[in-house]
Amino acid sequence: MANMETAIFAGGCFWCMVQPFDTQPGIKTVVSGFTGGHTVNPTYAEVASHTTGHTEAVEVTFDPSVISYAELVDIYWRQTDPTDASGQFQDRGDSYRPVIFVNSPEQRQIAEQSKAALSTSGRFDEPIVTQIEAVQPFYPAEEEHQDFYHKNPFRYQIEEMGGRQNFIKSKWH
Repeated sequence: MANMETAIFAGGCFWCMVQPFDTQPGIKTVVSGFTGGHTVNPTYAEVASHTTGHTEAVEVTFDPSVISYAELVDIYWRQTDPTDASGQFQDRGDSYRPVIFVNSPEQRQIAEQSKAALSTSGRFDEPIVTQIEAVQPFYPAEEEHQDFYHKNPFRYQIEEMGGRQNFIKSKWH
């Protein structure tokens, strides 16, 4: 089996962060979960109460011989509003803040260079505020939150993708 690596991205509701990665060649799994907080193995309800310090995120397991970490970071930027530190789209609060969690010096260098390039690209009028932080323990969310776009396609499309898709179309196409 190939040497697999992991990447963790937070960009609003984790339901919306799965599909863009899940559909790429070289992706083994995309798991919805929580990271960056102080409670061990938090539940969705605990994170939603804004008392655990966690951020909703996805853990992407990938084959770097097929898809690079830099390509994953590029996909990440295209799913988020990197100028909004208070949440993403209709999802507001600390548990929805945009963060790239890095697990090696190489990932940090790639993420920082990519953020700097995005900052100077002129694509956004406001500063890029997405944080780049060291990886912290990642806790998978309950089963009903996994593969949400497959399990609940109508709700996913209506509730979660409207604002995100409109933003993506206006900024990236």
